[in-house]
Amino acid sequence: MFTGLIRDIGKVLERKNTRSSAVLKIETVIIKELNLGDSIAVNGVCLTASRLGDTWFFADVMPETWKATNLSGLNPGDRVNLEPALAVGERFGGHLVSGHVDGVGRVKNISKEANAVIYNITVPQELTKFIAYKGSVAVNGVSLTVQRIADAVMMIALIPHTVKETNLQYLKSGDPVNIEVDMMARQLWKAVGNPTQGITEEFLERHGFK
Repeated sequence: MFTGLIRDIGKVLERKNTRSSAVLKIETVIIKELNLGDSIAVNGVCLTASRLGDTWFFADVMPETWKATNLSGLNPGDRVNLEPALAVGERFGGHLVSGHVDGVGRVKNISKEANAVIYNITVPQELTKFIAYKGSVAVNGVSLTVQRIADAVMMIALIPHTVKETNLQYLKSGDPVNIEVDMMARQLWKAVGNPTQGITEEFLERHGFK
């Protein structure tokens, strides 16, 4: 489990992929915090540190993850957001992030308004029902608040600190970004928004809520 608060912007050193597997070698200043087998979110994707060096780690990427996220577009020299898994008892910021990406969005445009950097991101249509005004969303693993959602375009506003401390600073129009919706929104929709198996008036009455 993660919180969406990025600890380091890592650097891709190597990318090895075949039709059946993929491996990333990533340099990071938080290497001393990692143990072999630890989970670490890379651009919001939960991966496992399979080999450790003095300044880098290797992470294996399953074929489905490779296809379903923006990791497949990484090349040596690219920057990635890194967050180690949350330890019990640590201060909790951001929101609950599982590291299981729901889809890939694309940056539509970027602008500035006062001290804020505004990103408009086109998201997969099937995810819009989970994205709400002032709700939480993870973009490349960064915990953010939705400023607006309309016609499958999500607007988020970043303060200068968030831009500086994440790889969102390198984004440009057309770039793919990993999207993870709020897990509580997903579960709530399953409970009350799905007409085939939701909470109905009949269900509530049957269980004494009338």
